[in-house]
Amino acid sequence: MVRVRATRTLENALRRWGFYRVAGCDEVGRGCLAGPVVAGAVVLDPASHIAGLADSKLLSAAERERLHDLITTQALAWSVAAVEPAEIDAMNIHRASLEAMRRAVLAIAPLPDAVLVDAFRIPDLHIAQRGVLHGDRRCAAIAAASIVAKVTRDRQMLTQHALDPRYGYDRHKGYATADHRAAVERFGYSPLHRRSFRPQAGLFDRIE
Repeated sequence: MVRVRATRTLENALRRWGFYRVAGCDEVGRGCLAGPVVAGAVVLDPASHIAGLADSKLLSAAERERLHDLITTQALAWSVAAVEPAEIDAMNIHRASLEAMRRAVLAIAPLPDAVLVDAFRIPDLHIAQRGVLHGDRRCAAIAAASIVAKVTRDRQMLTQHALDPRYGYDRHKGYATADHRAAVERFGYSPLHRRSFRPQAGLFDRIE
């Protein structure tokens, strides 16, 4: 897959309209069998360019870690928020993903002037916003948010692996790979698993 570097074209356009603090927002973990859905929100500094921002799924783990540290030290503001498995089961994964993004945006202080969101618009968010199709590949702020969310969630899943290594979270981070499904068949569901989520075999084998 050809890697496309995200640009600041959309952020710059909004700044020309007077929206200075433009946040990008994205979530990770939507297709997982276990673990939270985690959202990131990032307001990049117009005066501080971070080279190499791209969709987190197109980056290696080492690249994500490096960019995560640059983003969290150079951005004007950033936040992460999660919706845990029990909440996901109560509200469904789509609503949980939107809620995680809403929480992430509202955790930024001061609040952003506008929000660029990967693919969707966030309900009950009283801030100017725009859903951007393939935003994590097109928009630097959304790409940054996807990286921060991905690294945060991966670190959480590594911690869970250390607590209970039976499911192999260090390898698949909770996605429904064949070895993860085999572990569930052998050991049953843990408190980290989403009871309402039953993916078809092979549907989510690709790990983000």
